[in-house]
Amino acid sequence: MRTANLAFAGATALVVAVFFIFTSLQTEEQSAPIKQRKMDNSFDFVRSFEGTAQDGNLSRDGGSELQVSAELRLLFDYYLTATGEKQLPEIRAEIERVLDQKLSAQAALQAKNLLARYIQYKQALVSVETNAQNISMNKTSMAAAARQRWSAMQQTRQRFFSEKENQAMFGFDDAYDMDALNRMDVAENTSLNPEQKQAQLQALDDALPAALREEKNAPYQVIRLEEQASQLRANGASDADIYNMRATATSPEAATRLAEVDREEAIWKARIQQYQEQKNKLNTEMAFHSATEKQAALDQVRKQYFNADEQRRLPAYE
Repeated sequence: MRTANLAFAGATALVVAVFFIFTSLQTEEQSAPIKQRKMDNSFDFVRSFEGTAQDGNLSRDGGSELQVSAELRLLFDYYLTATGEKQLPEIRAEIERVLDQKLSAQAALQAKNLLARYIQYKQALVSVETNAQNISMNKTSMAAAARQRWSAMQQTRQRFFSEKENQAMFGFDDAYDMDALNRMDVAENTSLNPEQKQAQLQALDDALPAALREEKNAPYQVIRLEEQASQLRANGASDADIYNMRATATSPEAATRLAEVDREEAIWKARIQQYQEQKNKLNTEMAFHSATEKQAALDQVRKQYFNADEQRRLPAYE
């Protein structure tokens, strides 16, 4: 069982890592609203930001006017995740400092006005979520409850944003959510047989905008890429062969990052293997010791091989 868990956890970690690398590099070349940013380690606003990349690529419309987009919302959300580590006034001041740094005076002023309304909107969503939970408990249809929650969220937005602002900041996500709601409706429609459901789902697939289709297909592309890498390894392919395959399918930059993920994963698996061997040896040698003594000894072994953050990952391998 330990071996199976180790293989599963390792494969899962690798696929997740590959997915974020793949989507990061893909979106750097596109204008889709949601992107991963180049790593910037200069942030010391809160501890949880260490090693993260700031979301939100701000731009201007022509001269000094603010270009409202999902990127601006991502910037707001990035800093608002510091809630709990900093007070809201401190977070707002930090966002405004960044806006002053990145935008012209006029655009920064417009962005600050939008930030104030966005914070009010997020606060108003608390009651929307509370009502949504009550609706979910009273409705038998999950799709109906989800659609009502979505409608309530749309109505709440209208109180704080113009139609143009709403579309610019939330348009892509709304299209994604609406597609998901339509699929839920199909899944819960008891009047349709399996063939009819499949036909309706295919129609939804065919109607997807190109950007949304690519967003939905990205995880499957990653899985197929790693399945191909695994098959090549099983057939005796070298690391160079794997690199060339990945570089052709994605880019040299992505292939380089994936090779680094492979190396890190191999090192991690070796450490896990050593730990498990020591743990098994400990269980044998301390068979007649108390549970407290065994646990104390095991804790020492864990500290020998892993730091505190790494120890939180161990349950997946035991």
